Amino acid sequence: MRERDRLSGRSSVRDDWRARLSEEKSEVFSAYVHELESAYSMFSVSLNEALELRLSGRVAHSWQVVNTTSGLCSRLTGPLAALIHSLGEHAKHYGTVPNTAPLDAENFQSAKGQRSARMSGLLSRVLLSQRTQFLHKLGTLQEMVEDLGKEFCACAEELGAGTATDPGVLWKIVDADHYDLNTCLRETIVVLKSFLRALPDDQLAGFQKSVVGSWHTPANAPKRTGHQILRHGRIEPIARE
Repeated sequence: MRERDRLSGRSSVRDDWRARLSEEKSEVFSAYVHELESAYSMFSVSLNEALELRLSGRVAHSWQVVNTTSGLCSRLTGPLAALIHSLGEHAKHYGTVPNTAPLDAENFQSAKGQRSARMSGLLSRVLLSQRTQFLHKLGTLQEMVEDLGKEFCACAEELGAGTATDPGVLWKIVDADHYDLNTCLRETIVVLKSFLRALPDDQLAGFQKSVVGSWHTPANAPKRTGHQILRHGRIEPIARE
């Protein structure tokens, strides 16, 4: 916790992460996180397989596998960007002001990801209001997710076609983009927890409805799993592991 937060008695992102949510908010949080984690796991496993095939010398096979990662990447980035957008729109409309922490450039691998994180960190020191800091961080995360997703898919498809003039460079890009998308996912999960902590109980249903609308578009629909997300503004029962 920052020293000034401790002295002022104001809570921090770390406090939010350690705190318990109400039962209903906890179900919302768990459902969204499960959907995103499931999409990320399928994406990550497929890319790791492609990378291992390349390292073992099975280059042609690695191209076939990496080509499938483009669609799996979109299954992650679509819902992830949509959730970030929903968080921002709700905060703008209702004035929700969660705790926030700047992005850390050391958590990103790509040059663009590091630049965006540094700029976010710099602006967080000059933006006076906590609300503005929160909205700027969301905007940065959404832009990063969308840009990283587009770059990853373009490179993966070029590798899959087997026509790349310098495939080594493209493999480095997809590896770095995958790493940075994972960082964006972790950041979003932390942001979501702080947001739900600050969200008034009577606004939870409205927030769920906005997420449903954005996630259930054809472009953003996440992969169906055993944990179904929301229907008609409610979460279906979550299976207990």
